[in-house]
Amino acid sequence: MTSTVLSIGSNLGDRLAHLQSVLDGLGPRVRAVSPVYETDAWGGVEQNPFLNAVLIADDAGLDAHGWLRRGQELEQAADRVREQKWGPRTLDVDVITCHDGEDEVRSRDADLTLPHPLAHLRAFVLIPWLAVDPDATLTVGGRSRRVAYLLEEIDPAERAGVRRTDLTLAIRTGPGAD
Repeated sequence: MTSTVLSIGSNLGDRLAHLQSVLDGLGPRVRAVSPVYETDAWGGVEQNPFLNAVLIADDAGLDAHGWLRRGQELEQAADRVREQKWGPRTLDVDVITCHDGEDEVRSRDADLTLPHPLAHLRAFVLIPWLAVDPDATLTVGGRSRRVAYLLEEIDPAERAGVRRTDLTLAIRTGPGAD
């Protein structure tokens, strides 16, 4: 069984609907989803704030590259356009980490780096992740570290820029899901 942590974000169009499309597209694979947060854009490009969330999903039929492909399919379905690095987007689906049973999957190929090489620097990933998995760990620099400790190392101003909203995402597992 492979499991993954996905970070999802949107700052164009109906942001919440774009996030919900990920849960709908993954259907019963989703086993947990964080609250929705509004976050100032990251990466130095002037743009509208993002809605962000983190979800945890399982699928015995997907390996790490399968999760990447599925995320890219969901982005394409949301009309994602890649014009500018860290620019505005309808939907962004990032594979943060992937496990095959108890073993963490590591990848350093041209298409996929796992664990995600910048996740430990992004409050908009760590805060929602902790909300859905308070015991989460992430390998950074070759060693496993608690996400709670990684978050403490991020500038307080950046942490304050990740604001919980009253918006919610629904895990749908009935007919038509997936």
